[in-house]
Amino acid sequence: MPPVIELDQLRVRLGRREILKGLSCRLGVSGSGKAIGLLGPNGAGKSTLIQALLGFHKPSGGGARVLGFDCRTQPREVKARIGYMPENETLIANVTAVSFLRLMGELSGLPAEAALEKAHETLFHVGLGEARYRPLGTYSLGMKQMAKLAQAIIHGPELVILDEPTNGLDPAARRRMLTLIREMKQDHGMNIVLCSHLLRDVEEVCDEAVILKDGQIVHHADLEAERQSNKRFVELEVAGDDSGLAAALREMGVESIREGDGRWRMVLPPGVEIDALWRIIAALDLRVHKLTHRRDTLEEIFLKAVGHLPSGAAAAPEQPEEVAADGRL
Repeated sequence: MPPVIELDQLRVRLGRREILKGLSCRLGVSGSGKAIGLLGPNGAGKSTLIQALLGFHKPSGGGARVLGFDCRTQPREVKARIGYMPENETLIANVTAVSFLRLMGELSGLPAEAALEKAHETLFHVGLGEARYRPLGTYSLGMKQMAKLAQAIIHGPELVILDEPTNGLDPAARRRMLTLIREMKQDHGMNIVLCSHLLRDVEEVCDEAVILKDGQIVHHADLEAERQSNKRFVELEVAGDDSGLAAALREMGVESIREGDGRWRMVLPPGVEIDALWRIIAALDLRVHKLTHRRDTLEEIFLKAVGHLPSGAAAAPEQPEEVAADGRL
């Protein structure tokens, strides 16, 4: 089975400016039902990459394949297998939701009768069944986002590209949107490309993430492997003679960096618990001023990749487990 997306030195030039500068990667290589996060600061080239995959921007060099089809030479085959939820509003204000979805279904190749049936079914699926006869212009922002999602999936595409799907949603609507995305992936075998500025959304639903900066790929993260690795990152501050701590940690297979003045950073491998670290501290007769531990987050990966965080530093954890100065939890 081909990768969901395969980029081979993809270059895209708009006017005199080169936007994408030789992108190469293989995303979603292990089959259907994969979610890929597309991240990057403003101007990184995310929208240009999406438009290139959809066939709206012709490569100036290299190429791209979607589900095994060449975006340059087989654009009809690519478009037939993709659903697209744009960031900007593209709804027709004075048309009812069911009429709009029927139109979109027919444009995607469904017969008229099947398109109407799928329009009703899809609107109920996204929670708009009771409002399906209302004009789209009367919808709230959250309802419009759900309508945009519905038009993207009405024809049952193999790949759905979602551009900022939770933008402007309240917490309840955001949770509903993420639940629908997970169901699309897990229950219906759809592949997802999720472009979002909300890193937590990507971390919650995606299996991998690619980070762009200045038109280049600066990091490709296997989020599923990160979850399964169960590594924990520890920040420790102690008082006393810590000269023997590095050797003791090395014997346990713990990677560590001594920053001076009793401050340490370390990575606990799978199988090594915090209790083992406490035993070493007690054996060396060290007093603990601070100890925090957490998993690496997508925010840290992102900040390091785009250059806003030194590679040896770490962002502040959201809710770390921490001990007080007297060593009590």
